[in-house]
Amino acid sequence: MPNRPVLGILRYTGGTHPAGLRASGEIEKRGLREVKSPSRQEDLLKKIETLEQKLAEAKEEETLLEDLGKKVLNALTVHVALLDAEGTIIGTNLDWREYGEANAAEDPPDPIGMNYLAVCDTAEGEGSEEAPDVAKGIRSVISGEAEEYSIEYPCHSEDEKRWFFMRAVRLDGPGPLRLIVSHENITALKLAEERLQERERELEKKNRNLEEINTTLKVLLDRREADKKELEEQVLGNVKQRVLPYLERLRGTRLQPEAVEFARLIESNLQEIVSPFLQRLTSSYFALTPQEIQVAGLVKEGKMTKEIADVLNISMSAVDFHRKNIRKKLGLKSRKTNLRSYLLSLSE
Repeated sequence: MPNRPVLGILRYTGGTHPAGLRASGEIEKRGLREVKSPSRQEDLLKKIETLEQKLAEAKEEETLLEDLGKKVLNALTVHVALLDAEGTIIGTNLDWREYGEANAAEDPPDPIGMNYLAVCDTAEGEGSEEAPDVAKGIRSVISGEAEEYSIEYPCHSEDEKRWFFMRAVRLDGPGPLRLIVSHENITALKLAEERLQERERELEKKNRNLEEINTTLKVLLDRREADKKELEEQVLGNVKQRVLPYLERLRGTRLQPEAVEFARLIESNLQEIVSPFLQRLTSSYFALTPQEIQVAGLVKEGKMTKEIADVLNISMSAVDFHRKNIRKKLGLKSRKTNLRSYLLSLSE
């Protein structure tokens, strides 16, 4: 090893080295004096070489980490820009730059050096409504008032609709303040939301139509049921008032046996035709006898005891007997409820 002064080397090694190493305490004490001992010079040169090697390794590792960080940012499918404390763009990733090149008519392809906040403050025209809020939000992150700021905003072009999600966050660590501003394309999500909302509106409209149809059907069904009851009452009343009394009188005359049988068959068939009310009465109060059901039907029509007796060809006392049994079986024996009114309520 050549015997040479190491004043320059001492100046370099004094203090804290980037790799965290310091020169020996003996050298620090000697200051800028030359080291004349050959063995000592040899020892110092070896230490310097070791320090330089570690420094080179540290710089290489720093370069690798920096390259790795750039590769990670460029691999993201999100537009990313690095801002300083003044809002000036000092770095962008590949996706940001490619978007700028593809939209050069709207944005400059190389925004390095531009002030992001100034662009937001002076933005005009369609799609710039959110720009003042964005500038305010970024400033709140720079000042430390907020941890982060985010917003969804439209950025439509003449050819397509586009939406983005913008987010600004501080970078923690030593050194000057830095902000990461990212813009993520969420167009696919917004279009899916629009289709979903349109589908929901269609379903809501169909539901309203179905409700209206159901209401109309209910009205029609209620009306149909009312018409059915009215028709039953009309048929029942006509047969009871205009047909059966004459059949009873006819049976009371001197008829040939064959004519009597015909009259009986006619009356039986008519009873089947007018049976809806009687069937409801029988199903609700099945304990009534056929004769009591007939009496109940005539009472419902407003017939008096004598009229019922004439129609059924029985005595008035038999009619009163049947009326008492009907009231008893219907639970009206000890009540003052009118029998006809109660029977009318059964058909409502």
